[in-house]
Amino acid sequence: MTLVPRSFAGRLALLLVLALLVAQAAAFALFAHERAQALRHVYRDAVVARTASVVRLIRDTQPATHLRVAEAASTRWLRYRLADRPDIAGGAAEGRAADIAGDLARRLELAPDQVRADFALLRARADERAEDDRDDEDELRPERSRAGGAARLRWLRLSVALPDGRWLNVSAGAAPGAPRLGGPFLVTLAVSALAVAGVAVLAARRLSRPLLRLSHAADRLGRGEAVDSLPEEGPEEVRRSVRAFNRMRERLDRFVRDRTAMLAAISHDLRTPITSLRLRAEFVTDEDTRARILETLDEMQEMTEAALAFAREEATAEQTRSVDLAALIDSVAADLAELGYAVDFAGAARTPIPCRPGALRRALRNLIDNAATYGRRARVSLDGDAAELRVVIDDDGPGIAPADRERAFAPFVRLEPSRSRDTGGIGLGLAIARTIVRNHGGDITLENRAEGGLRATVHLPRAGL
Repeated sequence: MTLVPRSFAGRLALLLVLALLVAQAAAFALFAHERAQALRHVYRDAVVARTASVVRLIRDTQPATHLRVAEAASTRWLRYRLADRPDIAGGAAEGRAADIAGDLARRLELAPDQVRADFALLRARADERAEDDRDDEDELRPERSRAGGAARLRWLRLSVALPDGRWLNVSAGAAPGAPRLGGPFLVTLAVSALAVAGVAVLAARRLSRPLLRLSHAADRLGRGEAVDSLPEEGPEEVRRSVRAFNRMRERLDRFVRDRTAMLAAISHDLRTPITSLRLRAEFVTDEDTRARILETLDEMQEMTEAALAFAREEATAEQTRSVDLAALIDSVAADLAELGYAVDFAGAARTPIPCRPGALRRALRNLIDNAATYGRRARVSLDGDAAELRVVIDDDGPGIAPADRERAFAPFVRLEPSRSRDTGGIGLGLAIARTIVRNHGGDITLENRAEGGLRATVHLPRAGL
């Protein structure tokens, strides 16, 4: 089972939603990066500003209060400590540390060598880690690093020279990461995805509606139904496809009409010379010769009438409608039984199917008549599945050789000895039956039964049910 939708609307909606998710993920990553950068800058500015304020306060107060000022200004992640020497060795700072040291020196109007800065990984005490785990989410938290199983925290260190020769050493936890984007972001993403999917489905259905009409019309045309020209609407590519289908339908209709009219004309015109020959045959004095000539003329007359009837039926545009196939088979079997044929129909539940009932009735009658005539008895059954219905016709005859099964459907072909001309028929029954069934989108198959006899199976699709 595939998770990819089969319809055009479903696939378009899936592609647009996936594109939206990718775009949202990229936008979220960029936004989170920019947000974290902004928070780091704000945090470092706050550390520098606070350190500058502490240095000014120490300058303006008595030495006895300096220690209390440093302790009062300290927090869990920002510590101030007075010492006789700096924590940071001398030397020029680099990168961000140099920028922070320069900013603090400008604020305090100190020489560059009087302010030092760097970044260091410091080991966290167990009590600090426990307190960190209990911190509220809006408190500053340092970045963590794991080395040898011990938690190490990345700190910003500052050392600032004081007027009395001492140094103010500062340890500041690194800038916190950006707060998580939770509910609002997910709600926005879900609403956007639903909106895009909804618009995609509506648009795709509107765009695919002409394609669905084209598909249904092509299927009906393939079953031999009468199809009107389709309206040319939708995108230009769809319009071109519909326009091409309409032209094809017109050409096929014209071709079939022309060939049918030609067949009907030939069959009709042959009546006159056949009648003329029949009259002249009456003047033949030899009885045997006259009988053979009249027999040949009768055969020609029968072939002409059959071809003319077939052409007339093809020229008649029978409308497709839903009928009960089981009732149709039962009616054909009952008609043949009244004429003395051995026909048995097993019966079946009501089975509606869209078809041209007159044509389908003729096809089934030809097949059942053949089975009863040449196979001594016709046994008919109806079954099927979700895709098709199957009409199975068994007889008790000698069957047909595998090499002759396809040839049996050719027009005016009579198989010998089991399909002898003496028993009637001119070889159009199977040809007409298969033409009708194929015009309904189905087919007819022939096979010899293991217990003897021939089995003809009519396959009819359940299209349109």
